[in-house]
Amino acid sequence: MNDTRFDTRSSEWIGDMTVWLRENSADNSERLERLRRNLRQARVRELTPRQRQMLTLYYDQGMNIPQIAVLLGLNRSTVSRTLRRARERLYRHVRYGL
Repeated sequence: MNDTRFDTRSSEWIGDMTVWLRENSADNSERLERLRRNLRQARVRELTPRQRQMLTLYYDQGMNIPQIAVLLGLNRSTVSRTLRRARERLYRHVRYGL
C-alpha cells in the first residue's frame, strides 16, 4: 500500500524549483536601478531638511529612534512621526515613477 512514485524529498524539489525560477525569471535590474535613481532624487527634492537628516541617521548610519531623539534633542514620538511622514512622501513620489 505504501507505493510512492517519488523517491526524492520535497526539499530537493523546492531547491530545483528555486533554481528553475532564478534561471527563467525576468531580469528586473533596470527597474531596480530606476527605482534607486528616483528614490535618490525624491530624497533631495521632496523631503524637508529635517526629514532628510532623520532618514540619513536612521537608514544610512543605522541609528535607532531613541538614539536619534537623544542626538537631536527631540521626543521619540517626534522622530517616529517625522520618519513615517518622510517614508510616506517618498512612497507617494516614487510609486508613479515605476
